[in-house]
Amino acid sequence: MELLREMMRLQHERGCLTEESLCEISKVRRVPLYRLEELVSFYPSFRRTPPPKFAVHVCRDVSCAMRGCNALSERLRVAASSRSDVEIHEVSCLGRCELAPAVEINEVPLGEANSLSDVEAFLSGARPLPENEPTSAPRAWKCDPYVRRHGEPTTVPAPPEGGEGTDTAYSTVRRLAADTNSLAETCIERLSAAGLRGMGGAGFPTGRKWQLVRGETEPTKYVICNADESEPGTFKDRVILEELPHLVIEGMVLAGLTIGAERGIVYIRHEYGRERKALEAALKEARQRGILGADASGSGQPFDIEIFVSPGGYILGEETALLEALEDKRGEPRNKPPYPGTYGLWGKPTLINNVETYALATSIVNRGADWWREQGRGEVAGLKFVSVSGDVASPGVYEIPLGMPVSELIELAGGLPDGQHLQAFLPGGASSNFLPASAVDTPLDFDSMKAAGSMLGTGAVIVISDRHNLFDLATNIVTFFRNESCGKCVPCRMGSQQAVSILESVQSGSATTESLDILPELGETLEQTSICGLGQVALNPILSLMRNVPGSVPR
Repeated sequence: MELLREMMRLQHERGCLTEESLCEISKVRRVPLYRLEELVSFYPSFRRTPPPKFAVHVCRDVSCAMRGCNALSERLRVAASSRSDVEIHEVSCLGRCELAPAVEINEVPLGEANSLSDVEAFLSGARPLPENEPTSAPRAWKCDPYVRRHGEPTTVPAPPEGGEGTDTAYSTVRRLAADTNSLAETCIERLSAAGLRGMGGAGFPTGRKWQLVRGETEPTKYVICNADESEPGTFKDRVILEELPHLVIEGMVLAGLTIGAERGIVYIRHEYGRERKALEAALKEARQRGILGADASGSGQPFDIEIFVSPGGYILGEETALLEALEDKRGEPRNKPPYPGTYGLWGKPTLINNVETYALATSIVNRGADWWREQGRGEVAGLKFVSVSGDVASPGVYEIPLGMPVSELIELAGGLPDGQHLQAFLPGGASSNFLPASAVDTPLDFDSMKAAGSMLGTGAVIVISDRHNLFDLATNIVTFFRNESCGKCVPCRMGSQQAVSILESVQSGSATTESLDILPELGETLEQTSICGLGQVALNPILSLMRNVPGSVPR
């Protein structure tokens, strides 16, 4: 962790990692140069040459492709062709899909100022770059049990299961921390009774995970928050970090005291500079209030949280690849078992949940399982943050009851533009299966989506109207997985490349549509033999299109 941090620090100071810089690190850290070279060659945020005055990044992935990113990139290249101080790069998802096509200049997101004229104005100096600061007016979210004005906590009535008195931010852990055994029992019982599942895509029961790691006898344990959401269409954790960082921190403290850990780490993607600032400010406040530190929340036990900024790469969202990065290695997934809960960071038991899971855990421990069950629809319990992008009038992050039909969510997001009709949708991000318009009334919950032939995944709903070519969009997504494969295992590395080659050949007309017939067998091979989830889902987009929306595939 310290080696990668040192490399990122030097690059930030000097603009790039020259041979001289690497030799300096090698000498000071007593690390052979080949170790540094293997890191520089793996992580995409490292540069070996000085940066230009303006580095323009344009997202090329599915939500941005639907909004004309390719045409924008080409126009920018033409406009900047006579300038030596500008570089135009097409990059993987920037996590701002609601502002598609997403554009950054020198790692500053442009927001809605992403047109050709806007970018040219920034590059010419006619306009200053937007402020890259956290919002000063966070929204009110139903899951937040605390009312906050101007950044200061104010009192609200205590929840039914929370005892008497009033609640302020972090009062949930303060109430429970005096007896850590009781705290652990309360957390595990409420999370299990509520049925909270991991909201990062896998859906593993949260209470069970906390209980399993608590049961490990090794005295050194770690709590990690996976804030490296990098899948196209997914950006809800970004909003939670910016607007509800106190819930994430409190969830991590509750987890740390439950399992007996003294150290927490938030692993955040480097594109989330604004969100990192919000989290840093919240951590500072938590330390000042005694929530973190030698006597965390009055528990008599130490617990603190640090931030680690990812050097880049979608694969780092896979939990064992993330652990490898924290250990200053190439972020290549480990074989499982063993699982992180028994053998995680530096071989110690490690609890890993994502941003949303920790935030919702705080809500459940505060308000209780009965409250959580009341938030859902029908037989489904709970709330869900969903990212909505694509062909809707108001893309963004919405907090919905689990069990809400996709059709209702689309209306909540403003509906489709006039004259456009729903053709298909992805309910759980780029790795989920396409579903046709006829499935639009499917409830957004784990079991219903599985029964419909897809998955809830990260809760990233991409809405696709009839003006798009679904085959092109599926090819775009498979290409994303090909590009983001770490290359460690042969099935994923070679299989994803072969799939992209076939799809592009059919697109260009240089191959017949019969070439697609091999894809199901290739997909099954990747699913059964790839080390991690990336290879296992890499062909899902095109295979699900062939299966669920067959008329959209060339035949």
